[in-house]
Amino acid sequence: MAVARKRAARARETIGGILEPEWKRLLPEASEQKAASEHWRRVAGEMDQLEILSASNGHALQRLVMAYLVYDRCSREVAVDGLVTAKNPDNPKSIERLSIHYKAMREAESTAQRLEDQLGLTPGRRGKVGKVTKTRERKTGADAFLGPQA
Repeated sequence: MAVARKRAARARETIGGILEPEWKRLLPEASEQKAASEHWRRVAGEMDQLEILSASNGHALQRLVMAYLVYDRCSREVAVDGLVTAKNPDNPKSIERLSIHYKAMREAESTAQRLEDQLGLTPGRRGKVGKVTKTRERKTGADAFLGPQA
């Protein structure tokens, strides 16, 4: 009798106050879900460390991860099928064309580059992106003596 094992669902992480997207709802393949999670955690962690991650960056970060995945998916197709799509042998007027996967790969690359610039991930743009101010509670020695204030 086979025992069905339930795989523990991977917990969604929160970095810098931003909850990791539900990749299962956006991506059909488990391998892409795992890759998306790894990309998101890497980029969000770097942005949090640089103090440039804010809640308003959440969706832009998700779009950046999706652009990475589209680029990876299309680059695999170009590697398998080649850069040029062969002409249709049944149609004498058909011509060889640049692969649609290559075109999509270039578009994903430019989208990722634009989003990386906007989010301040490239070294040239880091100085132009302001740090996110975090509210800090100021405490002094007198606070312990005086007690909580109303």
